[in-house]
Amino acid sequence: MTLSTSHRQPLADEVTAKLRQMIHSGEWPLDQRIPAEPELMQGLGVSRGTLREAIRALAHSGMLEVRRGDGTYVRATSEMSGAARRMYQDHSDEHILEVRLGLDTQAARLAARNATADDVAALRAVLATREVAWNAADFEGWARADWDFHARVAQSTGNPLLHELYVSFGDVFHQDLLKQQRKGRLDGLTYEGHGALVDAIEAHDADAAVASVNQNLNTCAEWLRA
Repeated sequence: MTLSTSHRQPLADEVTAKLRQMIHSGEWPLDQRIPAEPELMQGLGVSRGTLREAIRALAHSGMLEVRRGDGTYVRATSEMSGAARRMYQDHSDEHILEVRLGLDTQAARLAARNATADDVAALRAVLATREVAWNAADFEGWARADWDFHARVAQSTGNPLLHELYVSFGDVFHQDLLKQQRKGRLDGLTYEGHGALVDAIEAHDADAAVASVNQNLNTCAEWLRA
C-alpha cells in the first residue's frame, strides 16, 4: 500500500486518491470505521499531517466522518453520494420522493430498452432474497434487498451516471423503508414497482415499466401523507 515517490502531484492529493479508491472499491465498507492513524501512516508511508489533510478532504466531501474520541467512519462511497447525503438533510421527504420519481421512471424506461437476460435474472434473484427476509421478519435485510433491487434496475439501464445518481439515494431510501415498516400496515412484498417492473423489463415494454413505477411511488406518496 506504500505510495510512490512521484512529485507529479502533491503527496496529500495522492493520499486522498488512495483513500478514495479504498472506499470506492469496498475495501473499507460503508458505515465501518477505517484503520487507526498509526496503521495508515505506516501502510502509506506518510506523516500524520499528510494523512490528516487527506482525511479532512474526504470528510469535507462527505465520504468520511470524523468522530472525536471514536475514530473515522465511511459515510459514502463517492463524493457524489456524500454531497447528496448532506443535501437530502435539508429537504423534505416529499421533495426527495418527487426527485426519485423522475429518476425511477427514466430508469424503468431505459432498463426496458437495455436490460439483458442476466440483468433480469439478477433482479428476480434479489426479489427472492427480499421475500425470504420479509417472511422471516428480517426487516433490515428486507429493506436492504428492496434497495438493492432498485439500484440494480438503475444499473441495468446501461447509463452509469444515472446509476450513480440513483445510488446516492441509498441511505435515505433505506431509512424510509424501515420507517414504513415500523409504522405498520405495510405490504412488504408489493408486486407493483417490483415483480411487475421486472416482467415489463423482460418484455421490453417501457410503458408498462413506467406505469409500474408510478403506481408504486404513488403508494409511497400516500404513506407520506398519512
